Amino acid sequence: MNIDDLLIEEHAAVDAALRRLLPTAEVWPERLHRAMAYAVFAGGKRVRPILARLAHGAGGGRPDAITEAACGLELIHTYSLVHDDLPALDNDVLRRGRPTVHVEFDEATAILVGDALLTEGLLLVSRHPEGEAWAERRAKATAAVAEAISARGMVGGQMEDLEATGQVEAEPVDSGTRLERIHRHKTGCLLRASVELGAILAGADRAARRAFSAFGESLGLAFQVADDILDATATVAELGKSPGKDAATGKLTFVTLYGLDSTRQRLDVLEEELVERARAIEGADGTLAAFARYICQRTS
Repeated sequence: MNIDDLLIEEHAAVDAALRRLLPTAEVWPERLHRAMAYAVFAGGKRVRPILARLAHGAGGGRPDAITEAACGLELIHTYSLVHDDLPALDNDVLRRGRPTVHVEFDEATAILVGDALLTEGLLLVSRHPEGEAWAERRAKATAAVAEAISARGMVGGQMEDLEATGQVEAEPVDSGTRLERIHRHKTGCLLRASVELGAILAGADRAARRAFSAFGESLGLAFQVADDILDATATVAELGKSPGKDAATGKLTFVTLYGLDSTRQRLDVLEEELVERARAIEGADGTLAAFARYICQRTS
């Protein structure tokens, strides 16, 4: 199976589970559940749950066994997008090709949608897979995800991203270090945790978990470098959100700091590093290597 066919199957499996797990718009509180569904079913790529399932398979597990926990990662990711788009943060009006949650509903509802999705996501991670036999692995996976999205991880990266906006010229010496730290935390931590969740639930030992974690960390950085390139080059239709906004608002990105050509070269290096890490985990023909190439070469 090629990567495109695999991703279609994976996306369908995750979406089916999300529809089963999320409350419908007819369940109280109806407006909140309607807004949550609006955010979740807006056409996302499902990168994080797919990554968790692939890592679980690479670790010797059965991906369908962890689908519910993997869906928790998607809810957490969606919460971060809903809050990121708020007027107080990025103030974006488009996400995945349609109005952001605070535009479609209102700002207060968007805040509560993010709160609810974060909580529901952690509940799924902490409760699944069900059964006493999974208890120790569930606890380790939950701790890894919670650490990744804490002030020491994703939220800390979001904070520094805000602090760095408009300061590209003000701190030229420290900008490169700061930029990589932002990307490794704001985007990279949850992607790394997605890989770790799959590996932990597969029963990976300490050495194997280190290999999975290193792959996830590199993937997180590559994902954001690719995002920076897309923001500078893609159209609204391709990107599903407002392109060129990073440069317009003075955000610190690889493109604004190093230029487009150098950023593309950096992504090429990261792609080859990722493929080598993936091959060390599951051999030359594994799905993680193919997925890494997909992430680095994506056009939307």
